[in-house]
Amino acid sequence: MSAVLFSEVRIFDGSGAASFAGEVLVRDEQIVAVARGDERLPRDGAELINGNGATLMPGMVEAHAHLTWPSSVERIVNTMKLPAEEHLLVTAQNARITLDHGFTSAYSAGSLGERFEPALRDMIDAGHLPGPRLRASALEKGVEGVMGVPAGHDPTHDRSIEGLRRYVAEMKALGCDTIKFLMSSDEGFSPGGSQVLMYSEEEAQAIGAAAREAGIWLACHAQASEAIKRAVRAGFRAIFHCTYADDEALDMLEDKRDTLFVAPAPGLLHARCHEAQDFGIGPVEAERMGATSGLALMQQVIPEMRKRGIRVLPGGDYGFPYNPIGRNARDLDLFVRLFGFSPTEALAAATGQGAALMDLPVGAIRAGCLADILLVSGDPTADVTILQDKANLAAIMKGGRFHKRPAATQH
Repeated sequence: MSAVLFSEVRIFDGSGAASFAGEVLVRDEQIVAVARGDERLPRDGAELINGNGATLMPGMVEAHAHLTWPSSVERIVNTMKLPAEEHLLVTAQNARITLDHGFTSAYSAGSLGERFEPALRDMIDAGHLPGPRLRASALEKGVEGVMGVPAGHDPTHDRSIEGLRRYVAEMKALGCDTIKFLMSSDEGFSPGGSQVLMYSEEEAQAIGAAAREAGIWLACHAQASEAIKRAVRAGFRAIFHCTYADDEALDMLEDKRDTLFVAPAPGLLHARCHEAQDFGIGPVEAERMGATSGLALMQQVIPEMRKRGIRVLPGGDYGFPYNPIGRNARDLDLFVRLFGFSPTEALAAATGQGAALMDLPVGAIRAGCLADILLVSGDPTADVTILQDKANLAAIMKGGRFHKRPAATQH
């Protein structure tokens, strides 16, 4: 049995409580003990990692992952259409980059390949490829011409109730953990698109019933207030964006706050507003695409969600050329600067609350949890921006194994 002991660390345990000095013992893939203050854990046979005052925290959860979106900090790609063989390899590369930047779990917000993510998840879980724990999805389901839906994929594939039920069952059989539907369109797709509803109430209810029967989760892109309400009524687990949520929608989200999660994805809108000029998106284009107004609306609705106890999670549509995978930790800073979260609250959203979305024993430094752990140079509870530089991640551990080993260890 392998054992690792982290000593001389400040521990942020993922709960949102203040960090504390202590030690953490990992054995095999689990955390087996956490000590506070001057308490010392057994050292016999353990590899000793002296943190020298660094912060030990849970690995982060990306709540709106697009591992098949091609662009990353290592490779900008100006198209979403790649040959299948290259696309699958890029997806695997993106999984490794996500883990490199401290995200040890990822909840998919849709894929550009029907079987890419279930196959990737299985390879990662078997230890053949590096990457985060993945809740896998398939193609985004919506309308042809919308990004994420391939040309020739007829949205009327079978919009009958039986056709929708069959589709849900097929995605379960394919090995998906979750299915993403476009419950509304988006300003980025077409002017006024955010208010265009893609599924009727009857269709949404059929999808929800089929998902419960199959035992699969549902996620959706929902901008319009009515799209949010249909998703809530149908039992969707993850609702992305929620930009135009009105008071009734907020009431409904609050009522179901123990069973659903919101991932607004501010990273994409922030990038379109401030970082996309080299890609032909200046202020005029950002406004036309709804990024400027959308970001302003989020600054009103997300703080209200926070006050109501709705679980709002970081995850920012990373994978576009101007918003590449690897910048994911920027969402935590946006939560602080734009939405009024404290650094500790943002960290808790990215760890403990993200673990609840994943429904896995991760996101916490607690005995019995999987040892998905970051050793961070500095104090992210004071400044979350330090997580944006992977050089500040002195160690990355997933399931008790080092993905990135600290520079010096003792035995």
